[in-house]
Amino acid sequence: MIIGIRTRAVALAAAVTLAAAGAVALTSAEAVAAAGVEDEGADCAVSGLPGEGSLPTVSRLPDPFMKLNGTRVSARSEWRCHRAEIKALAERFVYGEKPAKPSGVTGTVSRTGITVNVSHNGRSASFSAGVDLPSGSGPFPAVIVLGGLGADTATIKAAGAAVVTYDPLAVGREGTPRSSKQGAFYNVYGSSSGTGLLAAWAWGVSRIIDVIEQSGGSVLTADATGVTGCSRYGKGAFVAGAFDQRIALTMPIEPGSGGLAAFRVIPGESGAQPLSSAYGEQPWLGDAFGSFTGNPARLPVDTHSVVAMIAPRGLFVMDNPHIDWLAARSASVGALGGAEVYKALGAEANITYWSDVQDGNHCATRSEWRTPLQQTIQKFLRNTGSHTGSMRISPSKRGNLAEWRDWQTPALGGSGDTTPPTAPTGLAASGTTATGTSLSWTASTDDTGLAGYDILRAPGPSGGTFTQVGTSATTSYADTGLTPDTTYRYQVRARDAAGNTSPVSNTAQVTTQPGPSGGTCAAVPTVQTQWSTGYVVQPLTITNTSSSTITGWTVTFTLPAGHTLTGSWNGTVTTSGQTVTIRNVAHNGTLAAGASTTSVGFQVSRPSGDALPSGYTCV
Repeated sequence: MIIGIRTRAVALAAAVTLAAAGAVALTSAEAVAAAGVEDEGADCAVSGLPGEGSLPTVSRLPDPFMKLNGTRVSARSEWRCHRAEIKALAERFVYGEKPAKPSGVTGTVSRTGITVNVSHNGRSASFSAGVDLPSGSGPFPAVIVLGGLGADTATIKAAGAAVVTYDPLAVGREGTPRSSKQGAFYNVYGSSSGTGLLAAWAWGVSRIIDVIEQSGGSVLTADATGVTGCSRYGKGAFVAGAFDQRIALTMPIEPGSGGLAAFRVIPGESGAQPLSSAYGEQPWLGDAFGSFTGNPARLPVDTHSVVAMIAPRGLFVMDNPHIDWLAARSASVGALGGAEVYKALGAEANITYWSDVQDGNHCATRSEWRTPLQQTIQKFLRNTGSHTGSMRISPSKRGNLAEWRDWQTPALGGSGDTTPPTAPTGLAASGTTATGTSLSWTASTDDTGLAGYDILRAPGPSGGTFTQVGTSATTSYADTGLTPDTTYRYQVRARDAAGNTSPVSNTAQVTTQPGPSGGTCAAVPTVQTQWSTGYVVQPLTITNTSSSTITGWTVTFTLPAGHTLTGSWNGTVTTSGQTVTIRNVAHNGTLAAGASTTSVGFQVSRPSGDALPSGYTCV
């Protein structure tokens, strides 16, 4: 068995025909950098999603420009919310839900590694990734490598990008039944979640990016991230790039069935891994996909629309035509169909599909890809060079898009609006606490109407990269989750419905208040239940023993030898040997004088006995 497999630049439209044969150069747009947020369309109202029972059979690829209300996209300004519709369809019928950023994400970035700690709705999980830096002083863009299989890390580093080695199996484990999924994602969202491993792995990539954004940019830059992986990890890289718009460059390698290969095309491709196998081999795809393995023509979405979710950002697909199981012909159809959206958005230079290679070994490092890989990384992650994408399809696995579509690619205008809003003015901060601040500004003006504001933040009084931390439809914004006694700088920019963005506002600088000092709180554990090999402490009561309000607390205690923390809730947890540290999360850190929180708890496994933790301290 073969292993299954930000500043947006306004693109210039150009006419180009994507032929299904040979090498087709794609001319036009300059690089479109990644978005400043994970999901630009999060504020779009998506309605009219079909139910499974009402889905018609559509033998050809669904029209990627058709909106849920039955009208077609006619201007680039409409694409943001139409992408949100495609995302909703892909989640419901193919991958399962990829949740938005959890309520608590913390971690560290060093020159050798990244730690990620997540808390949400009383549940928590942690995982880590390695960092391998290229030569130079940095900070560096990063390519997150899923699984460490098949990626040309030497070329990535030679192009000036760091390699972040991420083990997806720590976030979504293979070899588990769908009713009892395991890993960090499922620790937070439940083992019976209908979300498949690919979306769970993509969620892990997004949390790594969250931590890079919070780190201040001294090691890795927050606005230039790529993702890659081969085989099953190529599937994961493809989904990660589709679902997080902060990813500037997506580079799946040999992703096969369940990856880029068009679902409708796979049944007719000789030797390709069947959809039933891709669904049954591992819980990669969402549980709901099981209803479509025998009739993918009922799916209201296909992989060409997942490619469209990546547009207009960089996409470089590396495929293998020599192994039938990898479904390269079906993948070429998915790529060609998705490339039509790139074309409509004026970004056809930003997509490459390359299967015309000599080496047939699975996940091999191929000489044909080395130069375009380096050029693509330099273009999208380092903003140098002008590499032009191409369709290099192997003659032996060449799909014909004309056989699989009955729709035409529209000429999407920019809605006629090329004038950006005026810059916001009078940006000021008020009500700054140890962990948050409130921003306000004077409204921008626009000739056709404002769509909202982007809030940018940078660490320190100088230096550091401004990255987008939120959006607002009004002239105010509350930023939370800040570090006590730390300086931040803020800017705001406006955007209109056509996607034009204003110059940034003036800069507002704040320094958060100091956190709590020693002797201000007490921690008292209550053993809720225990058995010979474990116990639950609930609540761990934290009480403010001072005469004034505290805005944060840290509890430390020691586990007996052999005891292992297996779960926690309503606190951010780190461990060092047998020492456990629990810090408040956003909703339980502020305590008035004499007030307590009883929301915190944890569970521990132990060798047979009755020993319990000791040495509780609270500051």
